[in-house]
Amino acid sequence: MRTPLPLSLGAVLLLLASLLGVAQPAQAATGFHVSGGRILDANGAPFVMRGVSHPHTWFANQTGAFADIKSLGANTVRVVLSSGHRWSRNDTADVANVVSLCRQNRLVCVLEVHDTTGYGEQGGAATLAQAVDYWLSVREALVGQEPYVIVNIGNEPYGNNAGVNASWAAETAAAVQRLRSAGLAHTLMVDAPNWGQDWSFTMRDQAAGVFAQDPQRNTVFSVHMYGVFDTAAEVDDYLTRFRDAGLPLVVGEFGHNHSDGDPDEDAIMSRAQDLGIGYIGWSWSGNSGGVEYLDMVTGFDVTRLTPWGERIFHGTDGIRATSRQATVYD
Repeated sequence: MRTPLPLSLGAVLLLLASLLGVAQPAQAATGFHVSGGRILDANGAPFVMRGVSHPHTWFANQTGAFADIKSLGANTVRVVLSSGHRWSRNDTADVANVVSLCRQNRLVCVLEVHDTTGYGEQGGAATLAQAVDYWLSVREALVGQEPYVIVNIGNEPYGNNAGVNASWAAETAAAVQRLRSAGLAHTLMVDAPNWGQDWSFTMRDQAAGVFAQDPQRNTVFSVHMYGVFDTAAEVDDYLTRFRDAGLPLVVGEFGHNHSDGDPDEDAIMSRAQDLGIGYIGWSWSGNSGGVEYLDMVTGFDVTRLTPWGERIFHGTDGIRATSRQATVYD
């Protein structure tokens, strides 16, 4: 039998690195990441979003909102940005400032492009591909912020047009892959079609395929719950299907009322808490066009909570009682 040659020092180090990489995959993550259908932060600790949306692109001077939202117990703020297709573009410097404000206030920063809302049904809406163009144009403000930032590629990127919904999976996967090819390692959040409510179950039934096409397996799915989810049974069925499938889900928007029906906010918050699923309410302040009742505070004044604000922050299964700060800020 031939006597084996001794391993070189380099070979030994390479072997050890390989073994450690297999034994400790969570340590290799640079930021938020998905494991077993749940979101983990950069320290490998489970993270459940409890937050609200802030309409930054329309009220860019309301920077005090970040501290106010944190003061009521939120661990996450979803920040509305514009790619410039429908509203004034938020440039790299502004995005960097938003991230800085999130970090100063120990909030996880979910950044979203709002111009994609209702594409195929809403005139002037941007495509997901155009949203990706925007993210790449502000890449400098994002790279290195993976422990603090989640990129919500496009808000409600498809309306109720059947033809558009049929392309949701392919176009969503393509958007994820372009961002990965450009070097973005962040957790990516993708919205459902049907104005985010997925009544056609397009996202529910195709999410696994989209997740598999992310080379980093670091995509989170977001459903918006308004009038479509007006019973506890509908809420429970949708959330449970994702949990049973081992797929990461967030209720990326919801309200206590809406023009298309009366969402069951109690069921949304209760079942999300039971299942360890994040939720982000819409929205802090500044709503108009007949949906002013969705303001959580009046006039961006944290001391003037509305009934909706009282419910989501201080009610049963609300933010104050269930929110836990991301351990990257501890």
